Amino acid sequence: MGEVQQLRAEITSTFKLNGFTLRRDAGTFLAEELILLPPSERDSILEKLSAHLLHQCVSQPILEKEQIEIAFKECSTAGLEEHETVLNIIDAFTVPKLCYDYELKKFLKDITNEKCLLPDARWKSRFMIDRYTVIWQRTLRNKLFTLDKVHSSENNKRFQLRKVEFLLSCSSRVNDVVVLGLLTQVIERQYHLEDPTGSVLLDISNVRYHSGLFTEGSYVLVEGYFEDKTLHATGLVQPPVESREESSPYFGNLNTFGGKSRTSLKNSKALLKIENDNRDGVIVFVSDVWLDSPKVMDRLKKLFAGFDEYPPIAIVLIGEFLSCPYTYKFHMHLMNGLNSLADTICQFRNLRDYCKFVFVPGKSDPAAANVLPRPPLPDYFTDTIQRKLGDSAIFTTNPCRIQYCTQEIVVFRQDLVMKLCRNTLHFPDNGDIPDHLTKTLLSQCCLTPMSLGVQPVFWRHASALNLYPLPDLVVVADHFQPFVRNYKECQVINPGSFPRTEFTFNVYIPASRTIEESQIPNDDDDDV
Repeated sequence: MGEVQQLRAEITSTFKLNGFTLRRDAGTFLAEELILLPPSERDSILEKLSAHLLHQCVSQPILEKEQIEIAFKECSTAGLEEHETVLNIIDAFTVPKLCYDYELKKFLKDITNEKCLLPDARWKSRFMIDRYTVIWQRTLRNKLFTLDKVHSSENNKRFQLRKVEFLLSCSSRVNDVVVLGLLTQVIERQYHLEDPTGSVLLDISNVRYHSGLFTEGSYVLVEGYFEDKTLHATGLVQPPVESREESSPYFGNLNTFGGKSRTSLKNSKALLKIENDNRDGVIVFVSDVWLDSPKVMDRLKKLFAGFDEYPPIAIVLIGEFLSCPYTYKFHMHLMNGLNSLADTICQFRNLRDYCKFVFVPGKSDPAAANVLPRPPLPDYFTDTIQRKLGDSAIFTTNPCRIQYCTQEIVVFRQDLVMKLCRNTLHFPDNGDIPDHLTKTLLSQCCLTPMSLGVQPVFWRHASALNLYPLPDLVVVADHFQPFVRNYKECQVINPGSFPRTEFTFNVYIPASRTIEESQIPNDDDDDV
């Protein structure tokens, strides 16, 4: 008892030096907690506790027991802080909206509380202007547009980025202009280039297309000359891409990805240690999981059996979840399929207990319109499987975001290759389609760089489709052949359609940031 009293006196003295006075019960509580610790750790805990309370800006210098209990819990927690999560599935409708401040030259979080799906009409122009602003400020920082006379030369040419209003104010020919704007058809079959300052008629009859897919509704850099109120394009270029490291200073420690944490988890040392220590941890991506197909269910069972001994961090099952067309029996087939899947998973105890199953819906899955972001499957279908699997089954939106330790992953189910190729102004003459798709998505900072007529979007929640700053991994679940591409330290992958590609899927290893393209063997191979 005497040791507790002596320790209590030391605690009182330490807090007085920092301007605090402890209530008697608060001092007794802290002394009883510290006496359980080795003497070498007590001083460091006291210093950490005092610093924590000083940063909390406590309104009164007299500290109650409840305040000390909370502060002690936060300071003495070994490992992760309260806001640090190892795995977090982020709903598209909760993704933070960021706004660029031209004066501060940095991004700030939009604190608008309006969350409705159908907001005021001003949001339609606002989300397009926000996309333009993101690309504009990023393009200005590119070395091609920085005005550096010292390093400029004929071999190292610099360009000046112009706005449309500059062209509209010119009465004579202007050569060698570069303008960033939105490709639109103000008049049918007549393309215009539009930015927040105006629009100008665009002549693309003699244009040279650089790499990428150029569609109406995408932002492009136009090289050319202006004459007779027309911008005559000689070249169309995708906006330059900026790596995560280059973008980071303009966001500070702001959480741009989503989740409970107010600050970015990219720099968390505790999470990075968990990520590096878990060398065998993997995330599995399977697309087109047809629950009404006996072959698909059989291959899924083999997949689960293969991973049961060493359960993955998560298995991401991506729609569509039925192969049959939408009929009056569609809902019954889906419910039966989900229940059958739950029974299959329950056969593998380790998977059920230690792995998360993430369900991302596709376009034809019920019950939502063809507008992005798409809400998760309704509870009506998922109640039974969630009762059987508990917290292991997570039904989320399309697209969705996955935060694993310090890594950021975006999952999107959409046939982007088909949509972009159908609507591109010019099909590429050389290079492969995955390369063009990857460059287009990362250059446009958006998952759907096309007009709203081709792919409608909820204006208020368009930020969920953003790819800026670049995530670590973008999963585009497309019917196109599987591919893996890496650009500016961001990987873009397509696991391919599970039943259409001989049951292929992707395995991502976060510790090494590598992708393994895997396949369930055929029955014939098993016999051999």
